Amino acid sequence: MTSKESISIFWHRRDLRIFDNVGLYHSLLESNQVIPIFIYDIDIINSLSKQDARLHFINERIEHLSASYSKFGGGILTFSGKPIDVFKKLKEEFNIGAIYTNKDYEPYAKERDLEIEKFCKENNIHFKSYKDQVIFEASEIKTDTDKVYSVYTPYSRKWITKFEDSKIEVVNAEKYLSNKLYPINTSPLSLEEIGFQKSVISFPKENTSDEIIKNYKEKRDYPGIEGTSRLGIHLRFGTISIRELAKKAVGISETFLKELVWREFYMMLLDSFPHIAYTSYKKEYENIEWRNSIDEFETWKNGQTGYPIVDAGMRQLNTTGYMHNRVRMITASFLVKHLLIDWKWGERYFAEKLLDFELASNVGGWQWAAGSGFDAAPYFRIFNPTTQSEKFDPKALYIRQYVKEIGTFNYPKPIVDHKFARNRCLDAFNKALKK
Repeated sequence: MTSKESISIFWHRRDLRIFDNVGLYHSLLESNQVIPIFIYDIDIINSLSKQDARLHFINERIEHLSASYSKFGGGILTFSGKPIDVFKKLKEEFNIGAIYTNKDYEPYAKERDLEIEKFCKENNIHFKSYKDQVIFEASEIKTDTDKVYSVYTPYSRKWITKFEDSKIEVVNAEKYLSNKLYPINTSPLSLEEIGFQKSVISFPKENTSDEIIKNYKEKRDYPGIEGTSRLGIHLRFGTISIRELAKKAVGISETFLKELVWREFYMMLLDSFPHIAYTSYKKEYENIEWRNSIDEFETWKNGQTGYPIVDAGMRQLNTTGYMHNRVRMITASFLVKHLLIDWKWGERYFAEKLLDFELASNVGGWQWAAGSGFDAAPYFRIFNPTTQSEKFDPKALYIRQYVKEIGTFNYPKPIVDHKFARNRCLDAFNKALKK
C-alpha cells in the first residue's frame, strides 16, 4: 500500500464524522489524494479499563466512518500506538505532503500536537490544524481590556452577540470525497485487536429534535424525566457538529444555547490556564485540610451514603455511564463538603466513568462545586441532599429507579448528619481561606 505520489493525511481525533468536519473539508479541498486515519493513542488508552464503554463507542463510530468512506472508494487506516511512532511509520510508506487535523485544547493534546508539528517541520511536511470542536476559541472572546473572561455571564453575553453577528459556516466535506480518497482495502482495527472488549452499556442516540431543545428549560432540572438531550458523548467525540447544533438552538431555546456556551467557557479556561486540570484555580483552596477518608470515598462511589438522591446518582453513573447534570452538582457537593474529600478524587472518578467525560467541563464542574474554580459556587453554598431531592425529584421517580431498597432495613442510614457536616465544612473552609 505504498505510494510515491504526494498524499495528504487527515487525522481524525475528536471529530468522528464527515459532515461539517472543518479539517477534513480543507484536506479534500487542497489535496488530490487523502488518507483518513485514526490512532488509538496508547498513552491514553493504556490507563483505561478493558471494558471502557467509550472505546466501544469510538470503535463503532470508526467502523461507520470506514463504511462511509468506502462508498467513495476509500477507507480509514487505524493504528494503536504513540502518534509520533505512527507518523514515522507512515512517512516510510508514503510521500506525505501534508497532515491535516482539528485542534484539541487539552494539555496533553497540545503537547502531542507540538511534537507532531516539530516532526513535520523536520521532514518538510505541512501541518495544518483547524478550529472544529468549538465555535469560538479563547482568543476570540476577550474582555474589553483583552483579557480572558473569568466570569460566565459577561462571557456568555459577548459570545452570543458575536455568534449572532457572525456568519457561522457549516461546511459539507462529503461533496468533495469523490476521486479524492486514497484506495484502502484494510478494515479498521477491532476492539479485540487493541486489547478491549465490548461494553454492556448502551449509548444515547443523537437526538437533536426541536422538541428536546424547546422543552429543555422546563424539564432539564428533573432527573426523573427525560428532559435533557444526552448529547454529551456526541459532542465529546465529534459525532455531531457543534455549529449545526448551536445554529439549531438559536430561536428555539436560549437556555439550551447557553449550556453550549458553558462548554466553551470551560474549554477556553482550560486552554488559557492548563494547570486547573490538576490544581485549584483559587490557590487558597489548596490549603483546605481534607479528611480524604478512603472508606467514605468508597461508600460514595458505590451509592451507599444513606442519602437517596446522592446514591441514585452514583448508581446511575456506575451502571449507565451517565449522570443527570443536576445530580452531578449534588453528588459533587456532597463529596467535597459533606465528606471533606478533595474534589480531585471525585473528578478522577467521574473521568473514569462518564461516557461524556470532557476534561474541561469535568474539571470546571468539580471546581465549581468546591468553590475553587472560575465563577464557582461560594464555599458556603452547601446543598442539602434532602431538600434537593424534594425540589427536583418530589415523587422520587429518579430515586426509586436506582435505589430499589429505599424504605427497607437494607438501605443504610446516613453516613453523616447534614447539619454536623455543614458546620464541619464551614470550619475547614474558613480556616483554610484565612491563611
